[in-house]
Amino acid sequence: MEPVPLAPPAQPIAGDSHAQLIASLEGLARELGYRVEIRELSEHGPRGWCDPTNKQIVIAGGPANRQVRTFVHELAHALGVGYARYGRERAEVLVDCVTYIVCSSLGLDVGGEAIPYGAGGGEDGALEAIREYAETIDALARRLEDAVERGDDTELAVEAA
Repeated sequence: MEPVPLAPPAQPIAGDSHAQLIASLEGLARELGYRVEIRELSEHGPRGWCDPTNKQIVIAGGPANRQVRTFVHELAHALGVGYARYGRERAEVLVDCVTYIVCSSLGLDVGGEAIPYGAGGGEDGALEAIREYAETIDALARRLEDAVERGDDTELAVEAA
């Protein structure tokens, strides 16, 4: 009898195994009133951004799995985790916690990116933010997971919990 693996299956961020999820994420963005643009971005700059004023999400081209990771991150911003409400550092830590949870539930290994990113902000109260906003993180992660599972027909409230 073969031993049961202790870790869930996880695909690398550099691959294209999760390409089929991009359509569901685009559908959620449209539902929230956002335009989506996937384009080449500087290798040394951000991999994407969410512009709530112009209702636009930009995602860097490249491997589909990396696009999914960035898309989930930016959609968490679109669902209400903005800099004005939380401050830049806390907002980034919160959305990266959501990103880690959602991508892990989808079998996508983003720990190499999410953990150092979140840990880097921990010096200025970010860990307190995680504790304080655990319910928000959980609610947003569930919303995004549901959107991916159901596809374009998911209805979501825009405000964060």
